[in-house]
Amino acid sequence: MKAIARFFVNVKKEMKKVRWPKKKEMIKFSIATIVVICFFMLFFTASDVIISLVRKVFS
Repeated sequence: MKAIARFFVNVKKEMKKVRWPKKKEMIKFSIATIVVICFFMLFFTASDVIISLVRKVFS
């Protein structure tokens, strides 16, 4: 049981060392994530449509 208690004490100490992002940084990171996701969504959708059209032409 002491090992488990020591583990959680160490976790608490480590969590105090974490530098959490500020509100502006969090908004910037969130927008960047959404933009990247949208880019890949459009890329894979376009790839799927192009591949489907090519398959229709050759079948």
